[in-house]
Formats: sequence, C-alpha cells, structure tokens
Amino acid sequence: MYTEDYKRWLDAELEDPALVSELKAIEGQDEEIKDRFAVALKFGTAGLRGVLGAGSNRMNIYVVRQATQGLANWVKTQGGNQLVAISYDSRINSDVFARNAAQVLAANGIKVRIYDALMPVPALSFATRYYQANAGIMITASHNPAKYNGYKAYGPDGCQMTDAAAAIVYSEIQKTDILTGAKMMGFEDGLAAGLIEYVGEDCKEALYDAIKARSVRPGLCKTAGLKLVYSPLNGSGLVPVMRVLNDIGIDDITIVPEQKNPDGNFPTCPYPNPEIFEALRLGLELAKKEGADLMLATDPDADRVGIAIKCPDGSYQLVSGNEVGVLLLDYICQGRIEKGTMPENPVAVKSIVSTPLADTVAKNYGVEMRSVLTGFKWIGDQIAGLEAAGQVDRFIFGFEESYGYLAGPYVRDKDAIIGSMLICEMAAYYRSIGSSIKERLEAIYAKYGRYLNKVDSFEFPGLSGMDKMTGIMDSLRQTPPAEIGGYKVVSVTDYQKPEETGLPAANVLIYGLEGGATVVVRPSGTEPKIKTYFTTLGKDLAEAEAQKDVLAKALKPLFS
Repeated sequence: MYTEDYKRWLDAELEDPALVSELKAIEGQDEEIKDRFAVALKFGTAGLRGVLGAGSNRMNIYVVRQATQGLANWVKTQGGNQLVAISYDSRINSDVFARNAAQVLAANGIKVRIYDALMPVPALSFATRYYQANAGIMITASHNPAKYNGYKAYGPDGCQMTDAAAAIVYSEIQKTDILTGAKMMGFEDGLAAGLIEYVGEDCKEALYDAIKARSVRPGLCKTAGLKLVYSPLNGSGLVPVMRVLNDIGIDDITIVPEQKNPDGNFPTCPYPNPEIFEALRLGLELAKKEGADLMLATDPDADRVGIAIKCPDGSYQLVSGNEVGVLLLDYICQGRIEKGTMPENPVAVKSIVSTPLADTVAKNYGVEMRSVLTGFKWIGDQIAGLEAAGQVDRFIFGFEESYGYLAGPYVRDKDAIIGSMLICEMAAYYRSIGSSIKERLEAIYAKYGRYLNKVDSFEFPGLSGMDKMTGIMDSLRQTPPAEIGGYKVVSVTDYQKPEETGLPAANVLIYGLEGGATVVVRPSGTEPKIKTYFTTLGKDLAEAEAQKDVLAKALKPLFS
C-alpha cells in the first residue's frame, strides 16, 4: 500500500535532507503521496527516467542504489572482467547518482571505471567497449526538462541494454529492498581498494582519435575560415566538442556565454532540446551578431546536435534532424567516393520514422540503406552484425530523425561530437568551393523532390496517461482508418507483427497513403507522449506543407 511505503520512508533515517523535507511537506496530501509511491519507476532497455524527488516513482539515491544492485546481480552472472563503466552529465544530482552507483558496484566486488568529470553518452559507450566492461551506466535524462534525471544502462557492446538483460535486471531490482537492499561501500574506500578507478587519459584520447579518424576530408577545416557559434546548452558537450573542433583546425568559435557552463537548472530554456527553437534562440541571436556561417547546439548528454545555417540574405534557417541526416549521408558518400575511401558494399542505417529521402540518396550512391526500429540501439545492432561477420568497415553512417548521428563503429550510440565535427567539415567544404549547406540542401531537393518531414506530439501525463495511450493504439488496430484527410490508406504496417516486418515487435503503426505520403504513429519510449510523423512530397514546400496540415488536422481528434 502506497501510504505504508510513504510512512516507512518518512520514518527512515534518510541521508538526503532534501528528500526528508519533501516527505514532510506532502504529509496528509493523498494525491501527492500516491504520485510518488503508488508505482515504481520501471527499468527497461532505456534504464530509468523520472522526476527528481522522494519515493519509488522518483529519481533519488535510493532508486539509483536499488537499480545498481539489480545490475550488479546480473553482472555477477556474466563472467568476463566484472567491470562497469560510469559517466554522467550536468543534470541535478547526476554526479551524486554516479558516485552512488559506483559505491554499490564496489561493495559487490565489481570494478568500476568512472569519469572524473561529466562526459557525454558517446564517451560512456566508448569506455564500456575500451575497458571490455560487462556493462555501462550513464546518468542522464537526455533533453528532458530540468526536473528530470535518469539512469541509462548499456551492455558490453556499448549499446543500450537488450530486452533480455533488462528483464533480468528488472527482476533483480524487484527483489531488492529500496531503502536497505543495496550493498554500499564508501567511495574513497572503493578508490583505496582499487575497486573504483577513474577513466584514464588513454581512453579519453582514444575516443578523440577514433572520432577524428572518421573525417571525410582531413585537413580541410584548417584553411576554410569557418566562423561558428556553439552552445552546449549547459550540458556535457563543451569539453569534447571544443577539443575535436579545435584539433581539426576550427578555432573561430564563439560559445553562447549563458549556456557555456554545466548547469542542471538549464536557466535559459525550459526544455534543453536542440530540436526546438527556444533552446537555440540565444545561439541564433549571437550567430546573427557575429555573422557566423553556422550555429550548432548539443543537448545535455551530447548525443544529439541541432544546427542553424546562414542563408544568402543573412538570416538563419533551422535544419531538421532528417535534413541534417540526408546532408551528412550525401556529404559522406560524395566525399568518400571522391577520396577513394568508400568501402565495398557500404551500409547506412536509419530508423523507420526517418525520412525516405535518405533511401533515395543512398541508392544514388550505391549504398545499402537499412531501416530499423526507433532507438539507436537498433542501429548499434546492425553494426554489431557487420562486426560479427568481419565486415564492420562497411558501416558508413547511421541516423535518427531526432537529431542523432553516428559515422563509425567506435561507439554504439548516437554521438554529437562526431556529428558536430562532420557538420562543421561539411560547412567548411561547401564554403571552400563557393557554395553553402543551404545551397546543397536546395540542390538535393531539386534532384530528388521536395520532401517534408514533420512530427507532432500529444502528451498524456499522470498515472492514467499510459492507459489512455494504450487505448488509443488498441483502437487504431481494431478499427484502422480507411482514409486520412481525404487521402486513401493504401497500406498499413503494424510493427507488432514481426512475421510481416522482419523486425522485432514494436508498438508502431505506419500508414501509406495514396500519392506517396506516409503517417507513422508511435508512443514515445521515454516520455508520456504519442508521436505522429508525417512525410509528404510536393512539387514545392508549400504543397508539401499543405498536405501535412490536412493530415494532421484529420488525426488530431484521435488524440484528444
């Protein structure tokens, strides 16, 4: 009963005074108590994510310890090095949670390699592989608002944990008492015993070297005179992104001062997400003032990067994740063919909700494009398959429409460091030949057609939100629409039927419409949202936008 759990927490001698104050403040408030204790955060392939605070349905040191004890129990069955890598970003309590996880692992006799300062998702994925660890832990809530934090778990391949492993860990978590069940060792004691060690400079340098080795036109940036404005959005990107950009010869970089230093409160934007305008507003203002060629921003855990490009009239245009994915694919293919560095039978990978324009571009260059389920682990899974076959060099690029890119097999998650490097190199290249990213994008549309990709989100907060989302998806399956906005539905692909898709089961529906447009409906894996993805194709942008508006208006009542 949630009231009993609340009383138990209230009576316990908790180590965190903020939790004690919160528990006392909600005394007698049934809804507040219920919201914190009626359910527990569920551990899945993406780990845990929730609002900071007291209770089993919040992120706090006790939830982190319980999760880590569950992970430790699984690691102990895995043999190998009995080692876990840990990193964390700038979010509130990220460093505290990372140290607590290290203390639990050390108390279980499991070795830990933890970064001595905040470092992003790709650094964690790299360290997990570099140290041949059994698992990795990244403390982050990605681009969620400041009140959130999370715990992402990785397997030994540096990919987010598989369903099978996550299920075992979750089972072990449920057997562990949240307040008393985790073993603990002092952090300094763990260091003294050699169970906890900091990630070495050799590992950090190896990551930077691996990223720079994926340059398409090495040395180009030194002479291109690129002028850049960059924002780490108060996250973990500042040190690694600046290091790599400086190393490849880009030194005219102005950092957005209000968003430079790590700050988990994200004071300048309520949603530190490079997909949305508000997060990039200060950077755009600075870019206009500086006359920069390019403005880019990385999210708090630096696995996503968003950009704005300078147009001929001096204004700046935000470029979508789909557009950047297509631009990078085009640049990598064109450049590697020109330089003679394209592997035989090259492979690129994208998610099923990403733009079909990428398939057309890949085909033009003789590249095999594979489409996988949403979630970068599925792109990592394709890389792993190539590696197992001794063909890992065939992988040239992977991307998701949600601003995630990867151009090498050195990590198995999206990487805003290499994304930033290649975007800057691409901008420098087009500048060096008297062109621009804007001109190249228009040339791609002129060649392949004016694709438009838009995403709408519908939020379902609170305990009843998940039930409502489930009901909507069930209803769509039971009574599929015959038309959307007057456009006949000519195909329905239900990804809960792996025998039809050839991919693992997923809660995704894709509608193919007469005339070539597509609509994708899927619940978010990390937030209480249903997302609708529209791809329309017109003779120009206005025609594509008009069709998107018609489709979105027709679907909206389903999600009200």
